[in-house]
Amino acid sequence: MTTRSCVASKSPVGSKTEPEFELTDEQWNLISGLFPDVPPRPKGGRPPAPVRACVEGILWILRSGARWKDLPKHFPSSTTCWRRHKEWTEAGLWEQAWSRLVRKLDRCGRIKHEESFADGTFSSAKKGAKRSARPNGAKALRSWCSPMAMDFPSALIRPVPVLTK
Repeated sequence: MTTRSCVASKSPVGSKTEPEFELTDEQWNLISGLFPDVPPRPKGGRPPAPVRACVEGILWILRSGARWKDLPKHFPSSTTCWRRHKEWTEAGLWEQAWSRLVRKLDRCGRIKHEESFADGTFSSAKKGAKRSARPNGAKALRSWCSPMAMDFPSALIRPVPVLTK
């Protein structure tokens, strides 16, 4: 079994497989209060992975686009990072961290609002006519259940027979 630590190692041959950390100490100090420390279990066991190492591992995955199981060895396990990413996403911590970092950049004058743009890679595009266009007679909007419900009525819609003596 390999051991994992939160220390990024510098390879003497210039290997890119063990990357440096994503956040500077200043950036980490700005958002570190958002991510709660995991308390040790009352019955003992393995100590929880450090929070910063998990954040760095998650950021590495998000930036590289790699699979969770390809997380480099100097980060905590991929399962731990994935679980914490899920918990922190559901708690809304990533949005809070992002807004703190962006506000700091804005206050320092490092964001050029006149050069901002909207990224449409995550918005779905509809093929064909515009939504506001009137449908013609052949492509009139239909409910899925109109012809199908008459031919194949659901067991939930059908009246339930009542037993009488």
